[in-house]
Amino acid sequence: MTNWWLKAIFSLLIWPGLLTGALFGWFLLWMSRKFIARLQGRQGPPFYQPFFDFWKLVGKKTIIPRGVNPFIFYALPVISLLSVVLALALLPVPGGNAISFNGDLVFMIYLLEMPALIDILAGYVTRSVYAQVGAVREALLTIAYNLPFLSALIALALRLKTFQLASFASAPISVATVLSALALFLALLAQMKVNPFSIPNAEQEIVAGIHVEYNGLPLALFELTHALELSTLVGLIACLFIGPFTSIWVKLLVFLLVAALVVILLNVAAAGTARLKIQRAFRFYWTWGVVAAVIVFIAALVL
Repeated sequence: MTNWWLKAIFSLLIWPGLLTGALFGWFLLWMSRKFIARLQGRQGPPFYQPFFDFWKLVGKKTIIPRGVNPFIFYALPVISLLSVVLALALLPVPGGNAISFNGDLVFMIYLLEMPALIDILAGYVTRSVYAQVGAVREALLTIAYNLPFLSALIALALRLKTFQLASFASAPISVATVLSALALFLALLAQMKVNPFSIPNAEQEIVAGIHVEYNGLPLALFELTHALELSTLVGLIACLFIGPFTSIWVKLLVFLLVAALVVILLNVAAAGTARLKIQRAFRFYWTWGVVAAVIVFIAALVL
């Protein structure tokens, strides 16, 4: 029992937990910024820039807006961060998977919903008009992108007859796997708030969106949560393609290659599109999201 607790703590804090997830997320964010900069003919930041941005925010004084409850102001980013750390620890990465149980997929889905819910609450807690507009947009977008996201995971669960994430990572690659990964990628565009779905934090329209009144350590925690969320969601897609391989090192290589490909495609979509209006984004997901859901379920149950 003691050994299990040590492995669980290692999964939460080291692999694939807080430390590795943060480094991997910062690296993916750097890849995004570097890729976009190259497309625009700029040099781009050094690879350590996301860490420096985080550390600079940690060192700044936190200013709480007048009339805002300080406990809630600090508690929201902490809860959001803890939720993503727990979700990341459930990820069946090569060499990990200490925390695994029947139904852990359902628990992960619940945990991955928390950052969006916390963002919506944060938008209203700070009493900023800009933040509240961003919160409304986030709420509508969450309803929209969850259609392909949940459909892909439920379809795979029905195909494999289990809601355990370890089975997802060990299953052979099939047509259903590829289609589910595409559906998850479709949702990832909105989950990461990149173009054309960077609607809740549209700087040109609503300054900085939901987090406009956050600063210092609380904002640093929100930024860290974003990096960990990227690690978790990209890692979830990558884990679907490591099943056919037996060597841990080969699995890890495939995991990293798929993750890099997902981030590149994410940034190609972001660089090649303009931001949509919330109505069009909602219509997009409830049109193409429905199509993706139907195709994924057919592939999972028939092919």
